[in-house]
Amino acid sequence: MRRLDFLKSPDAYTRRIGPLDKIVLTSRVRLARNLESFPFPGHAKKAERAKALEILLPAVSALELMKGGANEGMGKLTAMEKQILVERHLISREHAARGVGSAVVLSEDEVVSVMINEEDHLRMQVILPGLQVREAWARIDGFDSELEHAVPYAFSSKYGFLTACPTNLGTGIRVSAMLHLPGLVLAEHINQVITSVNKLGLAVRGLYGEGTEALGNVFQVSNQMTLGESEEEIVEKLNKVVLQIVENEENARQKVLETNPKILLNHIGRAYGILAHAHSISSKETKNLLSLLRLGVDLGLLPADHRALVDELFIVTEPAHIQRRSEGKKSAEERDVLRADLLRERLAVVDRPGEKFAADEDASPPDRREN
Repeated sequence: MRRLDFLKSPDAYTRRIGPLDKIVLTSRVRLARNLESFPFPGHAKKAERAKALEILLPAVSALELMKGGANEGMGKLTAMEKQILVERHLISREHAARGVGSAVVLSEDEVVSVMINEEDHLRMQVILPGLQVREAWARIDGFDSELEHAVPYAFSSKYGFLTACPTNLGTGIRVSAMLHLPGLVLAEHINQVITSVNKLGLAVRGLYGEGTEALGNVFQVSNQMTLGESEEEIVEKLNKVVLQIVENEENARQKVLETNPKILLNHIGRAYGILAHAHSISSKETKNLLSLLRLGVDLGLLPADHRALVDELFIVTEPAHIQRRSEGKKSAEERDVLRADLLRERLAVVDRPGEKFAADEDASPPDRREN
């Protein structure tokens, strides 16, 4: 059996549903914790990291939410296998660079993932579909409390939980939502929204977090402060801001649909045409075009049952996922050809978008505003 065969199929992963999931793809709450009396992983000797792993791996694996799950040492995974976990958002890019002395632990449903000996001894997270930051917080809070009874955390009565990076000091919490915002991008309002969000003390990042691009019109909104506010206050603040962004995105989509329907259909139609007929296509271009197809589904220009297919294609066309489908190491150019082959095959069942809508030049598009 190949490693990572314990992972759910992309099809099963992308069929999960949640509140407002046309715009809010996922909600995540992550906690950073460290062992008492142990140096942080970045300053620890090899034997110290190994000892921390020896303590934490069985303690994490024994928790109720992890029963039936899986774990793997980072030193046993290939670069491709690590990248697959990054593409699934189950580990960070930083953890993918780790080797012996680090590990990943996943719950059976892949909702909970724990990185051992990343920047901190523990980086544990819950990811749920749609806008569920409150639910994600409740789940990881219970998980954290159970683990705290099993292992001693590094904690200061003055500063709270001690972390390797001062930006995580205090609560050690990072709350985030992954948002699909093509309407705001097409309406050229995205920069205004980002500026407003930053003024509220929240950060807007790309698809894979800090320092990455917002590929496929996907933006990650998260808290910046972890000290001076309670976990509940941080969760509620982010939830409130995300609801406002969702409203702005809904309005932007509606306005574009009402004022420039042909321009919108042109964008979506061109995206379909390239994806369904290209013979070589990069990962970046694929994400950006799939974003437009997903918008077409959301606006009723493509059947609603195609959303799961489009979401699955976001994952299976990623570089490591393409590599895993083939024998032998492939160059970027070879992966571009294989990606195009996959897209043509999977999109063969999808009709051209908006034909009925396009046929009536004078039609007034129905109000598809989301509730």
